[in-house]
Amino acid sequence: MRVTLPPQSQVVKNVLPRSLLGRSLLIISIPLILVMAVALLIFYRSNFDVVSRRFASAVAGEIAMSIDTMARFPDERAWVIRHSYDSFDLVMRFDPGGSLPEVDRGWLFSPIDDDLASALRERVGRRFRTDWQTDPQWVLVAVQTDDGILTVQVPRKRLYTSTIYVFVIWLVGIAVLLFGISALFMRNQVRAIRRLAAAAEAFGVGRDTGPIRPEGATEVRQAAIAFNRMQERIRRFLQQRTEMLAGVSHDLRTPLTRLRLALAIMPHATPDGDALRQDIAEMNADVDEMDRLIGSYLAFARGEGIEQAKPTDLAAMLADVAAGARRAGAQVTVEAPTELVLPLRPDAVRRALTNLVDNARRHSRLVAMTAARVGEHNVQVLIDDDGPGIPSEQREEAFRPFASGTAGGTGLGLTIARDIVRAHGGEIELTDSPLGGLRAFVRLPV
Repeated sequence: MRVTLPPQSQVVKNVLPRSLLGRSLLIISIPLILVMAVALLIFYRSNFDVVSRRFASAVAGEIAMSIDTMARFPDERAWVIRHSYDSFDLVMRFDPGGSLPEVDRGWLFSPIDDDLASALRERVGRRFRTDWQTDPQWVLVAVQTDDGILTVQVPRKRLYTSTIYVFVIWLVGIAVLLFGISALFMRNQVRAIRRLAAAAEAFGVGRDTGPIRPEGATEVRQAAIAFNRMQERIRRFLQQRTEMLAGVSHDLRTPLTRLRLALAIMPHATPDGDALRQDIAEMNADVDEMDRLIGSYLAFARGEGIEQAKPTDLAAMLADVAAGARRAGAQVTVEAPTELVLPLRPDAVRRALTNLVDNARRHSRLVAMTAARVGEHNVQVLIDDDGPGIPSEQREEAFRPFASGTAGGTGLGLTIARDIVRAHGGEIELTDSPLGGLRAFVRLPV
């Protein structure tokens, strides 16, 4: 079986933190760790290493002098051992006739152990062993002499100084302090960026929270100021467009009203009014269709952009939409929680749901509406019907303005519905329904 390893760049991306705060702290911490390592190395080479070699050389010299004194004055061996404890703080024990085994000495894997071994080889010049693991307070040194083994207990404090620990604690403490200050500062900077991102997201889905307060670094403040200006320009544009469209609506509907009035009085103004009634009814239907199309177009162009989002009970809204569809003669069922509150622009969402239900009831006998919360951040609404449906290859085309589908009819109902739902940060999809017709799947963020 061949295992394909991911590229090195991908491995690095997976290891690196994804947030700006994490990456900023990583940028700060890596040089900080390198500086600590360099400072520790310099301190070790300039101070600790020299002190360690001198301590080890002094202990080895005292052991060598004691061995030489014992060899020169064998009868004074007990005095030498006692004097070594009193003068050098070394505890000695002599085992006459003993012999060191031919095994490697125990290693501590530290510079202190290497320094002591080098000093013993240089000063004593005899076979020896060191033991750093047996006793936490002493280092055991066994030296082979001509007539036995001299075992020496060396206090650990004589071989190294606590300065290294004080220096390391000081170095780590300073690093932690600097890292904490940096983390606090960077968190405040990132908080400003997060607030800017949240405000942009809220404004993008129609939740106008007003201008944001510039804070943080100069660049972040400039971005916040630019965002506030953009918000104001978009609000002004929407207001101007809405006012213009209101005027267009009045100008377009005024001649339609005159036509409808003229058609209403025409049968009474002509001798053969009865013969014209059928033609007049068809003309009235055409005028109503024109009025409906103009209303749909204006609603699509207006986009409900000036309405503000507020907490809305979606379950109650679905019940109202279903009641309106029933008054129009449709058979509609609703299945939803007792309360389903989320931030919506109620008039716009009501229009979107009404368009979807109207589209379903025009081509079917039964319409079923289902709403439920999905996870912590989404709510889904399903609108099913038992009509002829739309072939899968034509479903996306159905969302285009004035598109003709296989279900018949042209208009802007689905286009307006998708525009409204997407403005809330959601999505609409058309799929096959369990009832045999079409299902409109609506997802809205909480």
